[in-house]
Amino acid sequence: MILLDVLQQVRALPKAELHLHLEGAIAPETARELAARHGVRVTTEEVRERYQFSDFQGFLEAFKWVTSFVSAPEDYRLIAERLCEELRAQNVVYAEITQSTGVSLWRKQDPFANFAAVQDLAAREHERGLHIQWIFDATRQFGAGPAMEVARIAAQVKAAGVVAFGMGGDELSLPAAEFREVYDYAAEQGLRRLVHAGEVGGPVQIRDAIEILGAERIGHGIAAMHDPALQRLLAERKIPLEVCPTSNLRTGALAKQLGRAEAEIQEHPLAALYRRRIPVVLSTDDPAMFHTTIGEEYQAAATYMGLSTSELCDLAEMSFAYAFLPAEDKLELLGKFRAAKVSLGLV
Repeated sequence: MILLDVLQQVRALPKAELHLHLEGAIAPETARELAARHGVRVTTEEVRERYQFSDFQGFLEAFKWVTSFVSAPEDYRLIAERLCEELRAQNVVYAEITQSTGVSLWRKQDPFANFAAVQDLAAREHERGLHIQWIFDATRQFGAGPAMEVARIAAQVKAAGVVAFGMGGDELSLPAAEFREVYDYAAEQGLRRLVHAGEVGGPVQIRDAIEILGAERIGHGIAAMHDPALQRLLAERKIPLEVCPTSNLRTGALAKQLGRAEAEIQEHPLAALYRRRIPVVLSTDDPAMFHTTIGEEYQAAATYMGLSTSELCDLAEMSFAYAFLPAEDKLELLGKFRAAKVSLGLV
């Protein structure tokens, strides 16, 4: 068991988050406010009850329900402001925040107006010590046409801080090959490429994301636990897995990978994958919906998965090393991280 004072030191380190959904950061009180804006009475307790799911379908239903209260640019602004407050409280100094552009299009919203409402936060937050970039996310089950629309919108606002194109949703709904043209277009436009894969799907979904779509990071990827050859591929190509342990537990993804109805957090493959030299970055995914923070994810990695202090620091450093940042900005943040590690005696 890691000592409490060491965990406090790790929490004091500057951190980065790379797998973080804006709409998944709607805290119960914020959901109540959003609903009231649109004439719907919802109590904070009701939101908390909706967030008490135990499988992936329950999560999707809760996500669909809470995002039904997000319909105007000022709603996105409120969520982003609250999220930034929480990130600063967790000593996060860099974040790549995913906006569910595919869902907003499906809801007939204006994605440019939604992005404009949050984009100017970046300059203000940078002055406060938090550097933000944005990822536009398509929804896999909606198909290649809507995904291409998301990619085209992302390309149009790339200069305003959109760094990558990603794809979430039901990874088993459509084969990766149907999205090859979309990902080729994203690459041509200078967007970095992300895919949720191997969360509830298997190793084949991860391999297809890499070989067919050119994914540079894999969202979740815990199914790699089943395939030593895939593990070697990830390690050799230095393709990071964006690992979100509490999310995997709460959605039932971990239990599914283990072939059981239930699982315990200590059974998570994070430590095993990391120790096989696969790049791993630790994240919260949908922090409000999973009742977690980035600090609590580090605590779980230490307390339940047995990672040492040096391994925790290595995870934290990898989140900067594999960020979609220009080399100069990355070196600056890494330098500050390493200096903080020395000052905290974590060397």
